[in-house]
Amino acid sequence: MPNEILTQLAAMRSYFNSGVTKPYAFRKQQLIALKDAVIAHEEDIYAALYTDLKKSKEECWVTENGFFLAELNDTLGHLKEWMEPESVSTNLLNLPSSSRVLREPLGVVLAIGPWNYPFQLLFTPLLGAIAAGNCVVLKPSEFAPATAAVMQKIIESTFSKEYILYVPGDGAKVIPEMMDHFTFDHVFYTGSTAVGKIIYKMAAERLVPVTLELGGKSPCVVESDANIHIAAKRIVMTKFSNAGQMCVAPDYVLVHASKKEALVKALKEKIKQFFGDKPEQSENYGKLINERQFNRVTSYLMQGNKLHGGRYNADTLFIEPTLLDNVHIDAPVMKEEIFGPVLPILSFTTPEEALAIIAHNPNPLAFYVFTSSSEKEKQWLDAVPSGGACVNNASWHLTNPSLPFGGRGFSGTGAYHGRYSFDTFSHKKAVMKTPTWFDPALKYPPLKGKLGIFKWIIR
Repeated sequence: MPNEILTQLAAMRSYFNSGVTKPYAFRKQQLIALKDAVIAHEEDIYAALYTDLKKSKEECWVTENGFFLAELNDTLGHLKEWMEPESVSTNLLNLPSSSRVLREPLGVVLAIGPWNYPFQLLFTPLLGAIAAGNCVVLKPSEFAPATAAVMQKIIESTFSKEYILYVPGDGAKVIPEMMDHFTFDHVFYTGSTAVGKIIYKMAAERLVPVTLELGGKSPCVVESDANIHIAAKRIVMTKFSNAGQMCVAPDYVLVHASKKEALVKALKEKIKQFFGDKPEQSENYGKLINERQFNRVTSYLMQGNKLHGGRYNADTLFIEPTLLDNVHIDAPVMKEEIFGPVLPILSFTTPEEALAIIAHNPNPLAFYVFTSSSEKEKQWLDAVPSGGACVNNASWHLTNPSLPFGGRGFSGTGAYHGRYSFDTFSHKKAVMKTPTWFDPALKYPPLKGKLGIFKWIIR
């Protein structure tokens, strides 16, 4: 490992141990400084995200810098409350003691960001770690270089390296070098399940706790009683946002056979309404991040019957919003996370049929169901374990900071956003305070003959 980075990490440990990051005033000051820097670089962020992913300013605001600033404002509004000790009840055995839970910072933490939302998915964990009183090492994705350069400018012009250290470069090289030579107090990773396993193994070598925000095949069920017009709008909007490169985008649709024709027709209409006849010319439609991802996603286009779309251009990394049917359940497009603008449409006649398909990829990051029936809503939510869920919507649950966002199983471990980010980067310390004025002999040896009263107290 380069001596320079090792020296910087040691300096961060010393800086944290000094206690300077713990007071409320310091944390608030840093969050405000981060907010001001992001606002000052707003146009730079727009330009970088357009370069990397062809995102419009409007999409950037909703899903990247605006999303981040909204969560930062929410954190500023609640931080003092979150930092207060939490009083909890004390059981009969320990009366008249008082009990409380203190949330203390973990120490020096590592946050690793992905390329699909390169700004928001690195800076949102950052604000949670700052709010919780930590020092933070940031590793951006090297596959979104324009955005990575802007984020580096923001961080290095705002914070000292002893407090927030920005480490760009090849993740496959940089991350093991750090994790093999330095014991972080927490690692927060957003990205693929395959790389998440590698991060998990490296962290386990030093017993470092982790949060893994991964992916998976998020199913979208459209029931026979669904509002088809609304379902089509909301599925198209989220599935093809960022050209489908979203971890919580609907990965495939399971529509009741009686509504398949109507849904396909509505999906086609909404694709044209949102992106026009030539999405490659639309300001509202992005591109694939690089040639590798382009080649991977285009390979799915021949794995079913194209109901809509299917055009692509390797020179511009463009893939048209595409609907597929007649897809075999064992085809790669149904076994791998698509992470692109290809949407398989499957039909079912009974819930058991749909659940059998979902069971091929259990514990998805998200599950979506469109229905007008509260009874069906409950049945589907009970039947499909998932990281999160929406009813009559898709993906938007992640925009509510009052909800935990995270996966389960292969789709991830741990959660964040809002208070949950603060808790993720905090240790919950149990504290019990016992007065000295009451000290009954009952609790001290000899204990013989006290079993009856112990059974009465401890029950």
